[in-house]
Amino acid sequence: MSPSDPRDRSQPPTAASDGRRRNMKANRRRDTRPELALRSALHQAGYRYRCDLRIDLAGGRVRPDVVFTRRRVAIFVDGCFWHCCPIHGSRPKINEDYWSPKLLKNVERDRRNDTLLESAGWKVIRIWEHVPVADALNQVRLVLDARG
Repeated sequence: MSPSDPRDRSQPPTAASDGRRRNMKANRRRDTRPELALRSALHQAGYRYRCDLRIDLAGGRVRPDVVFTRRRVAIFVDGCFWHCCPIHGSRPKINEDYWSPKLLKNVERDRRNDTLLESAGWKVIRIWEHVPVADALNQVRLVLDARG
């Protein structure tokens, strides 16, 4: 940060409007619509799972959205914006110098979490929020059936 730049890069910038502020405050870490839809489909299909379970591993902590502990399957339902979907991800044009590094860190954390889980014997499934629930359920079924 240059001396002429009054903004502190460690703090989020102020919102462009009150509407934007409300919108950003409404974003949830868990229980998003796509996550709830997948969990509902899994439950209706007879699967039982843990939600938002913290897994402590040698290299750090990971908190998947849905966890099958016995089968060691961790599922993440990733939002297109927050996790930089190659199809639907978009880059904000306002406060770009804040958002670009933040979104890049999210992707880096995702890869680190995948590596931590896989090296500990877990199978990781990442599902984009735009994937139809039936397709996501089939993807999970295939993995669960293979892991017995």
